[in-house]
Amino acid sequence: MHEILKKLNKKRELAVDGGGKKRRDSQHKKGKLTARERIEVLLDPGTFEEWDMFVEHRCSEFGMDEQKIPGDGVVTGYGTINGKLTFVFSQDFTVFGGSLSESHAEKICKIMDKALQVGAPVIGLNDSGGARIQEGVASLAGYAEVFQRNVLSSGVIPQISVIMGPCAGGAVYSPAMTDFIFMVKDTSYMFVTGPDVVKTVTHEEVTHEELGGASTHTKKSGVADLAFENDIEALFQLRRFMGFLPSSNKEMPPTRQSEDPADRVELSLDSLVPDNPNKPYDMKELITKVVDDRDFFELQPEYAGNILTGFARMTGSPIGVVANQPMVLAGCLDNNSARKAARFVRFCDCFNIPIITFVDVPGFLPGTSQEYNGIIKHGAKLLFAFAEATVPKITIITRKAYGGAYDVMSSKHLRGDVNYAWPHAEIAVMGPKGAVEIIFRGELGDEKKIDKKTNEYRERFANPFIAGSRGFIDDVINPHTTRTRVCRSLEMLRKKKLTNPWKKHDNIPL
Repeated sequence: MHEILKKLNKKRELAVDGGGKKRRDSQHKKGKLTARERIEVLLDPGTFEEWDMFVEHRCSEFGMDEQKIPGDGVVTGYGTINGKLTFVFSQDFTVFGGSLSESHAEKICKIMDKALQVGAPVIGLNDSGGARIQEGVASLAGYAEVFQRNVLSSGVIPQISVIMGPCAGGAVYSPAMTDFIFMVKDTSYMFVTGPDVVKTVTHEEVTHEELGGASTHTKKSGVADLAFENDIEALFQLRRFMGFLPSSNKEMPPTRQSEDPADRVELSLDSLVPDNPNKPYDMKELITKVVDDRDFFELQPEYAGNILTGFARMTGSPIGVVANQPMVLAGCLDNNSARKAARFVRFCDCFNIPIITFVDVPGFLPGTSQEYNGIIKHGAKLLFAFAEATVPKITIITRKAYGGAYDVMSSKHLRGDVNYAWPHAEIAVMGPKGAVEIIFRGELGDEKKIDKKTNEYRERFANPFIAGSRGFIDDVINPHTTRTRVCRSLEMLRKKKLTNPWKKHDNIPL
C-alpha cells in the first residue's frame, strides 16, 4: 500500500508540475497564467474536482513514447462559479504546447458528455498550438469528436470559450460553435491559417496580431464578443457573466435580490431624445438608466456599433437587451448589425432569457456594398430570430421605426408580447420628407409646398397613434415610466407559454 501511495503521489506531482518550472516561468513572463492557475481564479475556492489527471498519450512515433506527462496537456473537471455547477477544461501550454492529442481530446469529450447529461455549462480555456503533429490523423479525429459535442450541446447548455493563447487551424472551429468567445489582448489569437501560410499563398505580409489578435476579432471580424486586458480580468469578468445565464435550456436564468425599485422614475429620460429628429443621442444611456443598478454587460461593443446587445437585470431577473444606436450610422440596420443581433436573440431564446428591444431605426443602410454583401439575407436573419423566439418580448419605440426595419425590430406582428412607443415616436413606411418627395414628386421644385406637405405628413402619419389605433402599439408611454412599465410587463409574462410547430430544426437563411 505504501508503495502504491508513493507512486500515486509521484504521478500527481508530475501532473501538477506540467511542463516544468522553466515553461511555467515562460508563461508568466508573457503575462499569462498557467492552466491550473486559471482554474483557481475562475472557480469558487476549493470546489474544483479534477478528472483524468493520470491520462497519458498513446503515441510512440518520433520518440513520443519517452515523453509522457500525466494529464497530457489539458486539465479537466468541474466546480462551481458563484455556487453554480460548471464544467471546465484548461489547456496547458507548458505540456507539448497545449497541442491536442487523441487522449487530450478524450478528456475534453468526457466532461462535455457529462455536462450535457447533468445540464451544466462548459467553459473552455484555450491555449494550444493546435493538433499534435506526431499523432497525425488521430489528433484530427479528436478535434472532430469535440466538434460533434459542440453541436449536440448547442442550445441545450451554455458553452463559453476563452482564448488565452494561440488557437489556430482546426482548433478555432470548436470555439466558433460555442455561444460566446472572449479573448485576452496581446496574448491570444485565432486564425485558420497562420501568417507564414498566408504569405506563401497570397504574398501578404501580416503579423499574428494583425491576422487574428483580439483587436481584429472584436472590431473587424466579429468573431469574438469581448477582449480583456489580461487573464485575471478575463476570468473575473467571466464569473460576472455567468451570473446572467441558466445552467441549461430546462432552467430559468438565476435571479437575485435587487434594491433597485421596480417603480423607479427616471425623469431625465423625458429629455433624452432631441427635438431635432436628425440629431443623435446615446441609446446606452437609456439602457443603463432603465435596468437594475445601471449594470449592463455589453457584448461586441466595438463591432457593428449601430446595434447594442448585452445582458442586464430587471427586478433581479436577467434580460437580454437589443437596441439601435443612433450614435452610429443613425441606428440603421446593416449586414453586420443584423447578424450580431440575430445570434444574440437566438441565444436568449434558447435559454429562456426575456428580450427587451429599444427601437430607433430609420431603415436598412442603403448602398451597393450592403446589397452586394447580402443585406437581404442578413436582414432576414434578424427578422427570423425575432419571429421564432418564444420568450417574453417587450419592445419600446423611442423615436423612429421606418419601413421594413419597423417589422424586423420585434414588432407586434412578430409575436411581440408588449409593444410600447414614446410620445414623439414616428412609425411609418419612411421618413416624412422622403415620403412627400415620392408622393408629390411633380412639385419638387416648390420648396415651400414640399415643406408644408412634409409637416402635414408628419402630423398625420409620423406618430404612434395610427399604429396604436390598429393595436400594433399597446400603449404610448411617458419616457420616465419606461422602467416601471417594463417591470410590470415582465412580471405579467413570467409564466408565458408559447411553442412553435414541431420540426427537426428550422432553416434560418444562413
